[in-house]
Amino acid sequence: MRNVYCLLILCLWLVAMQPPGTLPLEIGAPLPKADVVLQDFSGKEITLNKARLSNGLLVMFSGNACPYIERNQARTQEICKYALSNNIGVVLVNSNTAGTDEKSMLAAMKTYAAGQQFNWYYVADKKTELADAFEANHMPECYLFNQQAKLVYKGAIDDNPGNAEAVRMRHLSNAINDMLAGKAVRVNSTQALGCNIKRF
Repeated sequence: MRNVYCLLILCLWLVAMQPPGTLPLEIGAPLPKADVVLQDFSGKEITLNKARLSNGLLVMFSGNACPYIERNQARTQEICKYALSNNIGVVLVNSNTAGTDEKSMLAAMKTYAAGQQFNWYYVADKKTELADAFEANHMPECYLFNQQAKLVYKGAIDDNPGNAEAVRMRHLSNAINDMLAGKAVRVNSTQALGCNIKRF
């Protein structure tokens, strides 16, 4: 019994010693870094709170280039358009910005966004501040928040990020539909696979 008690104390101490923002973002958690000012590819400054629409917010970690981003381009466009059409704000986040000066980074993001015909925000995540707060590690990786800015889904767009033709379950689309119907999201967490978000 004493060993169990000591182990419990040790676990509580380890949790207490974690720096703020390093604990996993769990379902039901509030929108992190909601009022941090972010630079959109257009040059406009926004916050996640300002990007949120009446039915919630979709935050997706993405980037300009990597094999998984390329394989998910059409799916990214489709789900972002679907979210916006249902009054869910959309913010794509580029966290792989280290080692690039701000002007060149935003120019590259603008070129990419124009080529992909982005109709939503695409922001630079300086020093991986958002990626760290969200505990995001891959691109693409998605986080869906409801009207109250509470997390209802996190993970992949679907069950086959590497091959669009082999998709059987559209996780993010299903989560959006459940949320809009006022239901609990049936599958609220999935494994995101993709290119790694680099920390420097």
